[in-house]
Amino acid sequence: MTHALLPAAPQPLDTEGEDYFRKGCNPLAQTGRSKLQNQRAALNQQILKAVRMRTGAENLLKVATNQKVREQVRLELSFVNSDLQMLKEELEGLNISVGVYQSTEETFTIPLIPLGLKETKDVDFSVVLKDFILEHYSEDSYLYEDEIADLMDLRQACRTPSRDEAGVELLMVYFTQLGFVESRFFPPTRQMGLLFTWYDSLTGVPVSQQNLLLEKASILFNIGALYTQIGTRCNRQTQAGLESAVDAFQRAAGVLNYLKETFTHTPSYDMSPAMLSVLVKMMLAQAQENVFEKLSLPGIRNEFFILVKVAQEAAKVGEVYQQLHAAMSQAPVKENIPYSWASVACVKAHHYRALAHYFAATLLIDHQLKPGADEDHQEKCLSQLYDHMPEGLTPLATLKNDQQRRQLGKCHLRRAVRHHEESVREASLCKKLRDLQVLQEVLSAAHQRSRLKYAQHQEDDDLLNLMDAPDVVSKTEQEVEIISPQFSKVTVTDFFQKLGPLSVFSANKRWTPPRNIHFTAEEGDLGFTLRGNAPVQVHFLDPFCSAALAGAKEGDYIVSAQGIDCKWSTVSEVMKLLKSFGEDKIEMKVVSLLDSSSSMHSKCATYSVGMQKTYSMICLAIDDDDKNDKTKKVSKKLSFLSWGTNKNRQKSASTLYLPAVGVARPQIKKKLPTPFSLLNSDSSLY
Repeated sequence: MTHALLPAAPQPLDTEGEDYFRKGCNPLAQTGRSKLQNQRAALNQQILKAVRMRTGAENLLKVATNQKVREQVRLELSFVNSDLQMLKEELEGLNISVGVYQSTEETFTIPLIPLGLKETKDVDFSVVLKDFILEHYSEDSYLYEDEIADLMDLRQACRTPSRDEAGVELLMVYFTQLGFVESRFFPPTRQMGLLFTWYDSLTGVPVSQQNLLLEKASILFNIGALYTQIGTRCNRQTQAGLESAVDAFQRAAGVLNYLKETFTHTPSYDMSPAMLSVLVKMMLAQAQENVFEKLSLPGIRNEFFILVKVAQEAAKVGEVYQQLHAAMSQAPVKENIPYSWASVACVKAHHYRALAHYFAATLLIDHQLKPGADEDHQEKCLSQLYDHMPEGLTPLATLKNDQQRRQLGKCHLRRAVRHHEESVREASLCKKLRDLQVLQEVLSAAHQRSRLKYAQHQEDDDLLNLMDAPDVVSKTEQEVEIISPQFSKVTVTDFFQKLGPLSVFSANKRWTPPRNIHFTAEEGDLGFTLRGNAPVQVHFLDPFCSAALAGAKEGDYIVSAQGIDCKWSTVSEVMKLLKSFGEDKIEMKVVSLLDSSSSMHSKCATYSVGMQKTYSMICLAIDDDDKNDKTKKVSKKLSFLSWGTNKNRQKSASTLYLPAVGVARPQIKKKLPTPFSLLNSDSSLY
């Protein structure tokens, strides 16, 4: 049950209206997950403060010459480093606090690992966008106040998405809307002066950048994180719930993989290629675990062929978790990933490998080859259970010899017990895992089951049996795979469509200021024809007609006629409008496209407080005309490394709070196709 936290100064609100809260967002709900996000946000602020203090102490240590001062600074620095380490350990504890993300149903299953959402600071688009509309589009910026407010409201709503498909859709809408905004207002030749700040979800270190691509990448990360939370919330006691969990983790892997391939130079640890590769592996491993749970949910019948299938499925899960643990143990991921996550991967690798050996032992000990049984089928299944049989054994002979079957089965049980003991030991080494009661119960129950079965068949001469059971070959009926994000299924309306078609009215194109052309149609003849889609262009202009004498040029774009906006009108619609005035004087507003080849250098500054490493940010190259050689030279791409010495001039602000509730704004009815070509534009420069 959730409890609503009311604003400090409530105003009369129409809670029955459809637009009281944006769909997919509920910032007033104080669920366990939102409280966890609030704690993470507060920790981010404390980490930022500690990092700034450490940076100042390090700078003072560099310039200080007095020995007594240097000793005092070293002492202070040791305290700050200790405090920072404690804060990071506390943040790691929140990252492994999987309890609030799990299904509310009583389950006897190992918890899954979700990702926490990245936190951000407020961004005020209004001043920058208004100035750009007036300067670049030569339009009254106050006509777009509602659109700018809608954009800022959408961004605010994305900070508290609901944990369901509506929340995912909300983030996808904002991500697609950023594609429109980037094309409308962010030219590649200059910075817009907007500073986007996002906190690393694993380390809490803030990263600030005057580049919209940081915003897009962070929203993508949150989409993937939200899918992981949806997957952990699914009821794993039903087939439908497990299928939903598998789908959610596959989609999370798809979003994170898309982020890794699209944004290749990310300044944040949690979005670095190495970290994203590990997170993709983790999502696929959890999806494979859900596949095994789906197979074993109805109950595992003690039948030969079913046990072969279950053993190989368990071996598959153990294999993917073993690969995940190996990836987590590699630098540079090892230094930044929560230790408890690596421990969970190791525990599950041993646990599921133990289950594979247990089921292999069960099919060998409990089932004997009876007369009339399908010998060929059983022989084939047993031969496929291993890469190779133990020395001196063959599949058919082992099936027919009860003594060999029992000996091989007990070898599997010994390996199962060893893996169970190792999983219990690994879980006991991590304080966070020791506190997960359900994990301890599952591991203990599986361990006791294997020990009991081995004790039932143990004999005095077992110590003389030096044969070791071979590994069970991993095999699955449902290979999990990456599901790429499908942005095309989300219908998005460009907030700033009044500026005109995006193919023409974008930030990377320049025009002349709008010109008013006053002319008349002589005997119904305008003196020119029109061409193109919206907006239409003047074509075949008679140089002696009234429009040409008034200043019209061939190739001009018609933006309005008699005060009626024509940016979205077709040729037939504009022609019909112009001829409807008859021989009356017509006022037509036109613009001409300018050559935009000349540009300035675009520098991408990244402020990363307290980061030991960073990724180079790339400047956009420009073409410089060489008048002597008449050739074009491209300036080299420059790398900007910004370390913890850069001061963050942005004031710290809480990253989660209650937004002001305003009057609902009317929705724009005219829809635009989603510009998928814009989602990846210049992403390699990020």
